[in-house]
Amino acid sequence: MTYPRRVRRIAGLAILGAALAVGPFPASIRAAEFDLVEAHTTTEDHPYTLGMVRYAELVRERTKGRVAIRIHHSRQLGDERQVVEGLQLGTVQLAVSSTGPLGGFVPDMNALDLPFLFRDAAHAYAVLDGEIGRGLLAQFEAVGIKGLAFWENGFRHVTTGKRPIRGPADLKGLKIRVMENRVHQAAFRQLGADATPMAWGEVFTSLQQGLLDAQENPIPIVSTFKLYEVQKHLSLTGHVYSPAPLLMSKKSWDRMPAELRTILADTALEVARVQRQLNRAQEQKQLGELKAKGMAVVEAPDRAAFRAAMAPVFERFQGQFGGGLVRRIAETK
Repeated sequence: MTYPRRVRRIAGLAILGAALAVGPFPASIRAAEFDLVEAHTTTEDHPYTLGMVRYAELVRERTKGRVAIRIHHSRQLGDERQVVEGLQLGTVQLAVSSTGPLGGFVPDMNALDLPFLFRDAAHAYAVLDGEIGRGLLAQFEAVGIKGLAFWENGFRHVTTGKRPIRGPADLKGLKIRVMENRVHQAAFRQLGADATPMAWGEVFTSLQQGLLDAQENPIPIVSTFKLYEVQKHLSLTGHVYSPAPLLMSKKSWDRMPAELRTILADTALEVARVQRQLNRAQEQKQLGELKAKGMAVVEAPDRAAFRAAMAPVFERFQGQFGGGLVRRIAETK
C-alpha cells in the first residue's frame, strides 16, 4: 500500500522525534548491540536505583551506545532470590542485591552478615574493595554469575512498633522479620527474638496487620518503603554492615567482547564509590525526616551489650568459612 506523501512525512518525523528523545543523534537511533535487563527490589528513589542510573549513563557513553541497560526497580521482575536465579538463567543480565539470598549461591557470602564483623564503613570498604572482596566476587562464576563490584546497602538498624530497643533484652519475645539468611536468623534468635525469614514484598503488610512486631534494615529502606507508617521506633543498632553486590549473568558476560567487559567492570567499581556517597548522604537526610514523621529514634543503644549478646553466634559461624576468611577480615586495616 502506498501512503500519501504528507502521511509518510508525519510518520517519519514522529520516528525521528522519538529517536532523538532517547539520546543524542546518531547513536540513539540505532539499537544497542547489547541490551541488558537490570533488576532490583528497592524503590525508584533508593540509592540502588540512583547508582544504577549513573552506571547505565556511563556505560552507554563509554561504549558509544553499544551497551544499553534497562532498569527495573521496585520488584518489577521479582524478589531478590528470583532475580539472582534470573542471572543464572540469563533472563536477567544485571542485578543489585542485598546479601540476604546470596549465601545460598556462594556460602562464604554469609560471613559478611556476621554481627559486628566490620569496625566501621572504612573497614568494610577496605575489605570489599581489596583482595578479600575480589575473591568473594570470583566465587560467583562457579554458579553462572559474574561479580562486578560491591555497592552498599548500609548499616542495619532495628525498627519496632511496640517498644523502643535500647539493649538486647528489649528484643526478647518480639517477632522480627529477618532476611532469608541463616546467620541473621541465628543472631536474633540468640537475643530471644522470634526471627522470621520473609520475602521483602510481604513485610509492610505483615507489620501493618501485626503479624510482625519488628524488622531490621538500613535507614534508606526504612524511609523509602515508608515503614514509619507501621513502626513507631527506630534504634540505631548498626549490628550488621550490609553490602550490595552488583552482579551480571555470566551467559551475557561471556558473549561480550573483551573491551566491553572491561568498561562494565571498571565502571562498576567507579560507581561503587559514587553509590556509597549517595547512600550516606541520603541516610543523614532521611534520619531527620523520619524523626519529623514521628518516629522515636534511639540514637545510642547499648551496642557493646548487643555485641556481647551476639558473640556466641559470631563464634559458632566464623570457623565455617574457608581460608580463615573471618580472621583475614578482622586483620584488614
